[in-house]
Amino acid sequence: MAKGILYIVSTPIGNLGDITYRAVEVLSQVDLVAAEDTRTSRVLLNHYNIHTPVTSFHAHNQVDKTPGLLQQLRQGKNIAVISDAGTPGISDPAYYLVTRAIEEEIPVVPVPGAAAFLAALVVSGLPTNRFVFEGFLPAKKGRKKRLAQLAEEERTIVLYESPHRLVKTLKELLETLGNRRIAVARELTKYYEEVFRADLQTALQEFQSRKVRGEFVLVVEGKPKKKRGEGE
Repeated sequence: MAKGILYIVSTPIGNLGDITYRAVEVLSQVDLVAAEDTRTSRVLLNHYNIHTPVTSFHAHNQVDKTPGLLQQLRQGKNIAVISDAGTPGISDPAYYLVTRAIEEEIPVVPVPGAAAFLAALVVSGLPTNRFVFEGFLPAKKGRKKRLAQLAEEERTIVLYESPHRLVKTLKELLETLGNRRIAVARELTKYYEEVFRADLQTALQEFQSRKVRGEFVLVVEGKPKKKRGEGE
């Protein structure tokens, strides 16, 4: 019996129109959709009249759920993995299942689409030819060390941040990296979409003065390169 295919399907990061024809086709035709949050995913699936069975697959149950999903794949079933928004495996569950599927020589196929960090990067006004994606900074352990490492990073830096830690992160970035340029992207592709472009000091003042809402992507200027003769 031929093994099934594990599809890693990107979904919209906000606007439901930001999905590919292929993604809709795959989600309609697979035997099962493994979703990070079934309630969130139902909104998308219902919008496109997709009636494929759905099971939950998230950071807290992926170890327990993976053996059963692999068993179905071995039996020839096709499964699509989706996250709440964007591309699975980018600060969302998928990596664990993907690595085990590869170990069992189960085909893993990407269905590319939206990713919040790319959307923010291309509208930031900062260099896009070389960048580093850091996802979420460590909440506690290792946070200062990571920030110190980023202070020496010459590529554009892309971070995710939650609303309740935004001001703290902006303050620490200013203290550690200096007053570099930054683009703070909020609620991308949604009704209240905003891209605030300034320096870190101005951004800190701005977001300290307002109620912070939404999910954020921070795009920070890399360490300026030394001009010839400096530091020699």
